[in-house]
Amino acid sequence: MGKWCIQCNKTMVDCTVFTYTNEDFISDVCCGQQTRSRFDMALRCGWTEKRNAGLFRYHLDELETRILPGPCAYIAQLNIMRGIERRKPQEILSVRQNFDPQQFNFNKIKPRELLFELQKDARRHQNGSKRTCKVIINVSPLEFGHCLLVPEPDRCHPQILTPLAVQMGIESVLLSADPGFRVGFNSLGGFASVNHLHLHGYYLNHQLRIETSPAEPILPKKNLYHLLDFPGGFLFYTQGPNLDLTVNAVCSLTDIMVDRNIAHNLFITRGCPPRRERDPSVSRNGVRVIVWPRLSCFGAKEESAFNVALCELAGHLPFKNREDYETVTEDGVQEIIRKYLLPQEEFRELQKHVMKCL
Repeated sequence: MGKWCIQCNKTMVDCTVFTYTNEDFISDVCCGQQTRSRFDMALRCGWTEKRNAGLFRYHLDELETRILPGPCAYIAQLNIMRGIERRKPQEILSVRQNFDPQQFNFNKIKPRELLFELQKDARRHQNGSKRTCKVIINVSPLEFGHCLLVPEPDRCHPQILTPLAVQMGIESVLLSADPGFRVGFNSLGGFASVNHLHLHGYYLNHQLRIETSPAEPILPKKNLYHLLDFPGGFLFYTQGPNLDLTVNAVCSLTDIMVDRNIAHNLFITRGCPPRRERDPSVSRNGVRVIVWPRLSCFGAKEESAFNVALCELAGHLPFKNREDYETVTEDGVQEIIRKYLLPQEEFRELQKHVMKCL
């Protein structure tokens, strides 16, 4: 007999493996819709159960939220407890730092923190083993449903993207019928706090400007574009078919940055096809993957207002104290973000190198 989930008002079947195929991908997604897929039900029900069982470091209720005045429409949220209760970040010295089994890693979590294993049906290594990704709760959540996608945790990958990690990130967004489900990645030096390969996933019930931001082509055959809105970055776009092309192109880009010791943040969201003008439509049938190269931050450097990582670059601003939350302006946000972006000259040089390599 399954457990009753108050959040979804349905019976939840106990299951540790979530198996899917391409047929489970949701192709018709629009802003404002309230439908939920099989993936959404599993994640939302499981996450709610863990919250009600007291497995988080603090109880996350609906967060106080305001949209900053201005064309960027930044989403500011007050989450004081995350600033207080979050696990202390590991000491990071390089984008290419080796995995250290003595440090905290996701093989050391409590078994009850596991939501399920995400497994694509019939996808196997050459040796016959299935390629899986553990989905675990983030015990210091940013928003509802905040989880960690940990591909092949037993292989102890450092925090450097692999094709499987990128594929699982994109496919989890395709599995969701909710345009508010997003996935992101912080490299070492880009405010990753644990050197064990993982991505973040969570629900944010607000539209983000980057879903519709204009872009110009760099290498359209590789689905690669340049995001024109602030903060500018590399944009990949896919609607699901020929996903391997996008996955390999994303990994080629991030491998180039790792080789050059350039920190980076990645954000995956439902979005409109890239055009030179903003797309005002409500359709979100495709997936946008944005990669921002940035200046590295090592040690305990931290802005009083917020750290510039995957959320902040995407336009979602979690604040740790009320004063900053209530007084921050769009200009103030952009001033902080500019301090962490790769200078324009270095970005252009990197873009030329990427075009040559891809």
